[in-house]
Amino acid sequence: MIARQKVWVSRPLFPDVLARLSEYLEVQAEAVERKHTPEQLREYLAGVDAAIISLADPVDAGVVDGNRRLRVIANLAVGYNNLDVPALTRAGILACNTPDVLNETVADYAWALMLGAARRANAAERWLRAGHWHGGMRFDDWLGVDVHGKTLGILGMGRIGQAIARRGAGFDMRVLYHNRSRLPEPVERECRATLVGKDELLRRADHLVLVLPYSRENHHAIGAPELALMKRSAVLVNVARGGIVDDAALAAALREGRLAAAGLDVFEGEPALHPDLLGLDNVLLSPHIASASEDTRRAMADLAADNVLAALGHGPRAGQPPAPLNPEVMKRWP
Repeated sequence: MIARQKVWVSRPLFPDVLARLSEYLEVQAEAVERKHTPEQLREYLAGVDAAIISLADPVDAGVVDGNRRLRVIANLAVGYNNLDVPALTRAGILACNTPDVLNETVADYAWALMLGAARRANAAERWLRAGHWHGGMRFDDWLGVDVHGKTLGILGMGRIGQAIARRGAGFDMRVLYHNRSRLPEPVERECRATLVGKDELLRRADHLVLVLPYSRENHHAIGAPELALMKRSAVLVNVARGGIVDDAALAAALREGRLAAAGLDVFEGEPALHPDLLGLDNVLLSPHIASASEDTRRAMADLAADNVLAALGHGPRAGQPPAPLNPEVMKRWP
C-alpha cells in the first residue's frame, strides 16, 4: 500500500478546509497558535510533502537544507518576507502565497485606521469608558483632522493601494501616489491618482497610507528624515509590514507634535511593540488584523489549500498551483 502524502499546517485552520485537504492528504494540523523555533520547523518540515505556514514561521536555508521530501510551502499571507525564496528554489521547493483575495478587506481596514486616527476615536473611547464624560466639554475638546476634501497619499500602488485610492473618490480627495513604476493610464484614471516623487508625496499628503512590500531596500522607508518632510497635521497609516517604518522615530514625531496621528496595524519585531508607542493617545494600534474578516480569511485558507493540492497533483488544478512564487522549480521535479 502506497503511503499518503502528508501536509503540516502550522496554525489552527478552518475545519472544513482541513477536511478538504484530508480528502487527498494526511493532515497534521496544530491545534493551538504558537511560535515555532527554527529547529522545530526543520523537524516538522522534514517529515511532510507540503506545509501551510504563517508569517510567524521563518523558513530559510537552515530550515530546509538537506530536505529531500518537502515539495511545497504555502504561505498563509500575501507577503512572504518570512520565506527565503532563493533558498527554497535551490532546494527544489515550491513557494506559494495568497494574493488578491484580501485586497478589498485590507483597503477597508486602512480606511478604518485613517478615519479612527484622524478623528481620535480610540482616545475618545478610552476617555469615555474611563467615566470622564460628565458634560460641560470645551468647544475645542477632541478636535481631530478632516478626511474629506484632503490629499490622500499612497506609498506603494499595487492592488491594495489601488483599492484604497478608489475609495478616496467617495471622500472627494485628491489622490497622489509613489511607486516603483507608473500605473497604466486607465488605472490612474480609475483611481483618480497622480504619480509624484516620494519627497513630494510626503510633503503634500494630509493622509499617507503605506502599502509597499517589505524588503531590505524598504527597511525604514519612513524614518526621521521622511517624517520631517510631512505636515504637522498629517496622519500616517501602515497596513504593509513592520520595519517599513522606524517606529522609534515615529513615536518621537507623534510625541513632539510633528505629526498629528498614526494608525498602525504592523510593527517592527511584532508582536513586540516599541514601548514609546503605547503611551501615546494620538496613535491607533491594532494587532496585524487588516485581513481579518470571515470571508477573507476563509478565502486565504482556501487558496493556500489549493496551492498545496495542485502542487502535489490533486484536485481540478492538478499540476497548476494558482499562486506560485517560483514556478520554475516544478520543472525539476521527477
